[in-house]
Amino acid sequence: MIARRLLLALSLAIVISGLFTYWLSKRFSHSKAAPVAQLNYVSTVHEMKVGDNLKAADLTMIAWPSTTPLQGAFLKQEDVVGRTLLYPIAAHQPVLEHQLSGAGGGNGLSTRIPDGMRALSLKSDQVVGVAGFLFPGTHVDVLVTYHANGSNDPVTATVLQDAPILAAGQKMQPDPDGKANTVDVVTLLVSPQDAEKAVLASTQGTVHFVLRNGEDHEQVNDQPMQISSLGKVAAVKAPERVVAKKVVVAAAAPKPYSIEVLRGDKQTVETF
Repeated sequence: MIARRLLLALSLAIVISGLFTYWLSKRFSHSKAAPVAQLNYVSTVHEMKVGDNLKAADLTMIAWPSTTPLQGAFLKQEDVVGRTLLYPIAAHQPVLEHQLSGAGGGNGLSTRIPDGMRALSLKSDQVVGVAGFLFPGTHVDVLVTYHANGSNDPVTATVLQDAPILAAGQKMQPDPDGKANTVDVVTLLVSPQDAEKAVLASTQGTVHFVLRNGEDHEQVNDQPMQISSLGKVAAVKAPERVVAKKVVVAAAAPKPYSIEVLRGDKQTVETF
């Protein structure tokens, strides 16, 4: 009797567990999400550097979830071939519009100038060029020292702030070892208004570059610096010029003298 009851209970347990397992499998099969649709974007086959011209051999297609589309990505390789990179791209990364030069822009420095910006070259030397540590990609402030309104007191003012360097001399890539390189000309990326300011300043005095941290983009509102602002420095007066003056001394008038003249019985006095 007891054995029959145990067998019946075991059978019921097996049936119930089987039904529950079947119910769970059906539930999960219905709740399984449908596969996510994908987009095919143009990407690079290998790592590419700034200034590289994209060729068909450099490109491939990469699958990307359609739920998170990329702004400025390309769906056709022919829209990318022939254009030049403005920024480096790692291998197997989607190519975006802002990373490329304008269509038909060709090669060279002009391809690295974004719309609405200008490339401006300024004279440099070992001192002005921060001892040769001005590399493409670094940021500088541009200062000019000049004489205002014909004054003998020189003034130093900041003309440009946080201007990126496009090229140092004829190099558009920094030295991979970070070695200093003295150049004669530094080319900056500036707005049209800043280009006018820098050109005007360069005609008025001496231009200097001040290297700044690439992460520091703060615009400082400072006043031009004069010699009188450096501290309490007593001005050195030039020695007074001594001019010899010709002194004219008037000759003293001679004293008159008198002579008594006797003419017969007459006596007169003649004065000379």
